[in-house]
Amino acid sequence: MGYFVPDNVVTNDDLSKMMDTNDAWIQERTGIKERRWIEKGSSETSSSMGAKAARIAIERSGLTKDDIDFIVFATLSPDMYFPGCGVQIQDILDMPTIGALDVRNQCSGFVYAMSVADQFIKTGMYKNVLVIGAEFHSGGLDLTTRGRGVSVIFGDGAGAAVLSRTEDNNKGILSTHLHSEGKHARELVVEAPSIAHWVPQILEDNDPDDESYYPYMNGTFVFKNAVVRFSEVIMEGIKANNLEVSDIDMLIPHQANLRISQFIQKKFQLRDDQVYNNIMKYGNTTAASIIIALTEAWEKGKIKENDLVVLAAFGSGFTWGSVIIRW
Repeated sequence: MGYFVPDNVVTNDDLSKMMDTNDAWIQERTGIKERRWIEKGSSETSSSMGAKAARIAIERSGLTKDDIDFIVFATLSPDMYFPGCGVQIQDILDMPTIGALDVRNQCSGFVYAMSVADQFIKTGMYKNVLVIGAEFHSGGLDLTTRGRGVSVIFGDGAGAAVLSRTEDNNKGILSTHLHSEGKHARELVVEAPSIAHWVPQILEDNDPDDESYYPYMNGTFVFKNAVVRFSEVIMEGIKANNLEVSDIDMLIPHQANLRISQFIQKKFQLRDDQVYNNIMKYGNTTAASIIIALTEAWEKGKIKENDLVVLAAFGSGFTWGSVIIRW
């Protein structure tokens, strides 16, 4: 595993100079103190950050880029509308002409991407799969008071993991569990640009009040659904493997809101050392959040061999999922 975040730290006080907000308001509602944003004018992108994280992960795996059989790239903020970032990774890392797949499942992106990789490995099609989650949010946020409810939440960054086949069926990914509920798609959405709101219309409208290009979130509704679905999908994974909540050694929740993580921790009666959160310093990095947190927790020695590690995510779509891992 590996991760990369930009050097540029943006604090809550920095945001208060752009919009009507303050440190206390942001921390109370989200738990976030600061986040990393790509500096304006930088050439950094989702794919370039993903490549940097991938290089670290590949080196740590003991493999080379030529040993990778397939790429799965999760993002909601690709460098271009199309093609996706997966093929850019193949080019940036100068890899063989292996397949590359893009996953568009937003906050659940890395969980979905891991599940895809897991299936390819378990069916015997591939041995080593590179999975990346990367997001460049800051370039697409409404940095005015109008957009403060969303813009204060998101950060930029990337994480990557190399998944490889093992003959030990008692180690690694035990199971993955994926769900969606599309009727709530517009509760957390970016509507444009899209085929329904395409370039000629954008140029013709030139409307400064058009908010369709910026993220919209019904925060209260999303929160209520998140705490329910988080709980359900964690329990689904635990029961599928004939385990108990008490068997969890480390829960890595998607870093959407510290209050959601704290709610789940309290509900499952987990100790502080059984849950890892880093939203306080990185914000919500969407498809990158789980792998950044997982890598950090491992680097700090908080995850050890034979630990039961649970990954869980909920987000736009709505989509949600979990991954149960025996380390």
